[in-house]
This record gives sequence, C-alpha cells and structure tokens, in this order.
Amino acid sequence: MAYFMVVLLDDSRMAKLRGTGLEDNIKYMFGGELRLLEVEVSEELKDKILAEFETARVDSRGAITDVPVAFMRELFNQVVEKKSLGPEVVEGVLAKVDEIKEMAAKESEYLPPPDIETE
Repeated sequence: MAYFMVVLLDDSRMAKLRGTGLEDNIKYMFGGELRLLEVEVSEELKDKILAEFETARVDSRGAITDVPVAFMRELFNQVVEKKSLGPEVVEGVLAKVDEIKEMAAKESEYLPPPDIETE
C-alpha cells in the first residue's frame, strides 16, 4: 500500500512554492477552495512516524494523519527546502524528531482560544 501525508497550502505557503516546480503537483479539493500537496511516505517511514507519535494513524486512503502541528510545519519546510515530495522530505523531518516532540509538548500544554471579533 502506498502512504502519503497531506500538506495544506494557504496563500503564504503558495508564495514560497512559486518557481520550485512543485506547482504542477498541487491538488484541489472542494471546488478549488482547498489546495494541497501529497508527500510520499514509504512503509518504513510510516512505521517510524507511528512509533514516534502515539496520536498518528493511517486512514483508509493511506494518508498519515493526527501528527503534531510542529511535525506538519517542519514537513512543509522540508518540502520547500528539498523542492521535492519524495521520502527524503519525511526523512528530513524525522531527523528533527526530538525538536518536534519538544514543540509538540508545548502545543498540548496550552492552545490559546481564537480571537473572535464581535460587533
């Protein structure tokens, strides 16, 4: 089975991808309202991710989900740095697993409530 991770793209992230050649790999969902890239993940790397992050899981499509926000942030950084969607991107993220776990622990300690403007 092929595995992948989804990287969501906002306007800021799209700007960082311009000129990298990755624009051809952008997929659109929900009538083009949601843009994303899919990063390839080998069986071995999938097992490493699941072992490192207890919340991570594989859904019915083969997508690896429920990893910390810090993991996803670094995944995007590696995509931009390596200009690739291959397994080397995930390897780059896993090389920083200790940093990511430290940031993830802070995420789970406190997530501030969103600012909601009232009129």
